Amino acid sequence: MVSLKAAVLWLYACSVVLGGSEGSFEEVRATEKVVSFPERNANSTPNPLMVPLTLIQGADLKGAVCLDGTLPGYHLHPGSGSGKHSWLIHLEGGGWCNTIRNCVFRKTTRRGSSKFMEKKLPFTGILSNKAEENPGSFSA
Repeated sequence: MVSLKAAVLWLYACSVVLGGSEGSFEEVRATEKVVSFPERNANSTPNPLMVPLTLIQGADLKGAVCLDGTLPGYHLHPGSGSGKHSWLIHLEGGGWCNTIRNCVFRKTTRRGSSKFMEKKLPFTGILSNKAEENPGSFSA
């Protein structure tokens, strides 16, 4: 039992040290200026695959909503050909907030509201359906 408590304490300490500071309003604001990987690489790829936002209908009935109460969403491209049973999916990250101030700010960004998520997202790099960009999963 003592070793379990020690292990849990050690994991907590590592997460605090490696996770950095608690995060402030200014840090969150700075991260909002950073674009996602697919958005960043869209300009370097001619005619990227544009994948529409899918909202999870009925999620609100189970209490699964964004910070502002909007439906949660994701971008999904179903596979084709030999990859017809595989999918390419993009889930917006960074939705966690740990202070009221931080949560209030995120409600007005794509990290806290599907209202601000991209309606269509360019799938490039590891999300691409082009063999030259994504040789391992291009047909997914």
